[in-house]
Amino acid sequence: MDRDDRSVTTAPFGVMDDGRPVTEYTMQNGAGLSVQAINYGGTITSLHVPDRDGTVENVVLGFDSFEDYRSAAYQQLNPYYGAIIGRYGNRIAKGRFTLDGDTCELTTNGGPHHLHGGTKGFDKQFWRGRTFTDEQGVGVAFTYTSPDGEEGYPGRLQTEVRYTITDDNRLVVEYSASTTKATPINLTQHSYFNLNGDAGTNVLDDQLMINADTFTPVDSTLIPTGELRAVEGTPFDFTRLTRIGDRIDPANRQLRYGQGYDHNFVLNRDVADPDELVQAATVWDPESGRRMTVYTTQPGLQFYSGNALQESPAGDNDPPHRHRSALALETQHFPNAPNEPDFPSTILRPGETYRSTTIYAFDTRTDTP
Repeated sequence: MDRDDRSVTTAPFGVMDDGRPVTEYTMQNGAGLSVQAINYGGTITSLHVPDRDGTVENVVLGFDSFEDYRSAAYQQLNPYYGAIIGRYGNRIAKGRFTLDGDTCELTTNGGPHHLHGGTKGFDKQFWRGRTFTDEQGVGVAFTYTSPDGEEGYPGRLQTEVRYTITDDNRLVVEYSASTTKATPINLTQHSYFNLNGDAGTNVLDDQLMINADTFTPVDSTLIPTGELRAVEGTPFDFTRLTRIGDRIDPANRQLRYGQGYDHNFVLNRDVADPDELVQAATVWDPESGRRMTVYTTQPGLQFYSGNALQESPAGDNDPPHRHRSALALETQHFPNAPNEPDFPSTILRPGETYRSTTIYAFDTRTDTP
């Protein structure tokens, strides 16, 4: 591929209440992969990938306008389409934890719990964007400084998230952060994928593999119990490619709690090298042939089968988003880790640098991988 085909362009996308311009960045690699993202929430608004016949379609849910994103962000069931989630992705029980002997109180916005960074998490913030080209590909680096006390979190947190698209149709997401005080941090990306390219369909016929022998069961409010439970013999066994819809609605208490899959899986990895990239999951859409393989340095993966997605307008050129019309695979540390000493620690301290990497690799298959 000619590297001259790579490009990153910008276009106006809206205006914040304080007058700051919202910009949409379009990254293209010349091999069929293109990604659009805005500096409101570092949100991925579209991700176009070719199918087995070379037809390029958008495989993530999103909206056409800034107004639609901002409106959705403050709805009761905020879908967090395509956004960067922080400071802490997923839930912290009762919005409370103890750190170095002090009790920290966070905002509660997910029932009685703190969810995805609170009332105005990183998904609703203005990020500064900078385009770049390097040996790996082309991309955008988004930066945001979270002030001390924002949503109740201690410390001033400086964060950078880099989106890079490579010549071999990979989207690389790299996170880094530093803090002035000890604070929990758990950054993730919240894109919803429908590899069929038609948001009017559901994902139940997709086949999914998750590289996890255990998961973290939850209580009725979706807070982990602290147990690591084996997936073998349960509807949570995705150690081999399995049709998502095969076991999503049985009489299983965990699936009732989540109204389907909404659970953290404990990824299999070499504990001697916790920063090593491992294969976390593979999704294959038999109709289009598109396959997405997820690699990450994170210890967990939240599989969410779009159970709360409701009939809602999408972009002008897209059908409405519907129940289970897309899935999320959020690479992460475990939910409620600040209150679970046996879970991998999420505490970042002054002088340390938080780093993690997740890769979404796209290709096609004509038959079962």
